[in-house]
Amino acid sequence: MTGDRSGQFYIDGGWCDPVGDAPRIAVIDPATETQIGTIAAGSAADVDRAVAAALRVFASFSVSPVADRIALLERIAALMEQRAEAFAQAIALEMGAAIGFARASQVPFAIAHVRAQIDVLRGYRFERPDAGFTLVKEAIGVCALITPWNWPLYQITAKVAPAIAAGCPVVLKPSEMSPYSALLFAEVVHDAGLPAGVFNLVNGTGEAVGAALSAHPDVAMISITGSTRAGVLVAQAAAVSVKRVVQELGGKSPNLFLDDADFGAAVPRAVMAGMRNVGQSCSAPTRLLVPAARLDEVEALATQAASEWRVGAPTDEATTMGPIANAAQYARVQAMIEAGLTEGARLICGGPGRPADLNRGYYVRPTIFSGVTRDMRIAREEIFGPVLCIMPYADDADAVTLANDTVYGLGAHVQSGDAARAQAVARRIRSGQVHINYPAWTAHAPFGGYKQSGNGREYGVHGFEEYLETKAILA
Repeated sequence: MTGDRSGQFYIDGGWCDPVGDAPRIAVIDPATETQIGTIAAGSAADVDRAVAAALRVFASFSVSPVADRIALLERIAALMEQRAEAFAQAIALEMGAAIGFARASQVPFAIAHVRAQIDVLRGYRFERPDAGFTLVKEAIGVCALITPWNWPLYQITAKVAPAIAAGCPVVLKPSEMSPYSALLFAEVVHDAGLPAGVFNLVNGTGEAVGAALSAHPDVAMISITGSTRAGVLVAQAAAVSVKRVVQELGGKSPNLFLDDADFGAAVPRAVMAGMRNVGQSCSAPTRLLVPAARLDEVEALATQAASEWRVGAPTDEATTMGPIANAAQYARVQAMIEAGLTEGARLICGGPGRPADLNRGYYVRPTIFSGVTRDMRIAREEIFGPVLCIMPYADDADAVTLANDTVYGLGAHVQSGDAARAQAVARRIRSGQVHINYPAWTAHAPFGGYKQSGNGREYGVHGFEEYLETKAILA
């Protein structure tokens, strides 16, 4: 960053100090468990100031030429590409992502969200004649955005880019546990020349800043990515002012192997999919549903794949798995591994504690349980760590029942050598996304959940339209 912005917020086109004597929040390096800095903790007064700035610019920005918004997004994307290494280093430091993964996934996927919204905006029709009326799509208003620590930059652009494309000013509350990439993004936005008030950032806790945004009468829409518990609290606070709420929450995603799948190729990729980002992805496919007759084969393949992870310091180029991002989540993962052992799941690799060669840092051993039954906690609760559950099934009907036996419905995978069979099974799974045979990721495919995984959608045109109101003009 061009200076120490950790004690400031970005409001109304510039950096400013908090209102009053703001407390500080410690930022911890998960690789060393040591404090590496602090950030200012915002208050309701800071939120009021940010929302007021956004509201002042809404009338002009909401009707700004589409070409101007495209140009703004193009400048943001270009600056992010120029500063990609700085973003990657910040993410490795603040939440422990292996530097190679930060460079290959965390940062490029974040930029892809900006590029996708440019594509959407170029072809979108905000006015459409219909039978007896004209359909008009208009910016909804000031939007509050609450983002998590696990994909800190990626989740920011997944919300900020469509809001700007739609003509909505925003107030962003990034996770207080991974604040540095957000501060770098605020510098990008400033240097891209956004009009004052279009983008505002207030750091702080969910209890203070998140609650104030959720209840604020001048916020028209709030988008949160986080735990189901946090989503419920936001929705309850937002209900008083009847604002739109878009929630991308928890998951317990299945990876369903049909008996005609290429197990030799697909099982190692299943371990990779479930454990990338140290398993800290809400849509990570952490339940491997496999034919009972193939259980021994799957166990051997999965164990071998897990052994190939290199756990270590995020800044080491050879590392493929860094630490869990924070102390609370580390404790959660360790508790869930112990629960799996207590409830009788069969541990086939990994287990409690750190890898043997690491004596500090929130490092977890890549862990796989087999013989997991649907009543076990590790099969039902989101763990958010590199912990996979192998669950045998009897037949296709049993497999689909098992896949849907969860309060969540965010992501799912199906592996099969028969495209038609895989499509038929995918249509029976209650999930916002279903991936067949590990397709390429795209920032255009709508992402969001069924059931307790949330409501609304992000990415592409479907995410863009969450920031729009629908008007019918009859004449």
